[in-house]
Amino acid sequence: MSSQKNILQSILESPRTVFTVQSLLMQTACNDSGRLTKSLHYYANEGKIRNPRRGIYTKQKYEVQEMACSLFRPSYVSLEYVLQRAGVVFQWNETITCVSYLSRTVEIDGKQYQYRKIAPELWVGMEGIEQQDNIAIATPERAFLDMIYLSAGNCYFDNLRPLSTKNIRTLLPLYRSQKLNERVASLLNIKL
Repeated sequence: MSSQKNILQSILESPRTVFTVQSLLMQTACNDSGRLTKSLHYYANEGKIRNPRRGIYTKQKYEVQEMACSLFRPSYVSLEYVLQRAGVVFQWNETITCVSYLSRTVEIDGKQYQYRKIAPELWVGMEGIEQQDNIAIATPERAFLDMIYLSAGNCYFDNLRPLSTKNIRTLLPLYRSQKLNERVASLLNIKL
């Protein structure tokens, strides 16, 4: 039982709020995934941790952005979620929007997580994606470019002033898309 206490103690003392069996195998002294899974189920049944989705365990209170980055890996928070908080899009929506290797919408604890698929070659350049604790989140400029790229330009922005054209120019070559360059130049009224 002492190794179980070490597992629980490791979870509760961690700055992370969302865990997978894989992340806990790396974090704890336990190297038996079957035993670890049994311990996690035990703690979830006892109410010490939560198991809101198969393979995902959390503390009683968890960070929704961390959940978004843990459900499907690799992924990062982007698109409308980031643009709303940056003041680029005014229409408020509580959905956590992410970019990932797949397209999917998931609901956990009444919160919607929406994933949009991006081309695999765009995962090579992680510029414009900040790592904050256990959360990968796009800068407003990267979210802006992701939005235009994924919506083929069929999107609306209320306020482009918070965006840095210098940062946009730096990130644009990652996308290797002449159409995207043209759309961005037109939206921002700049020459590229």
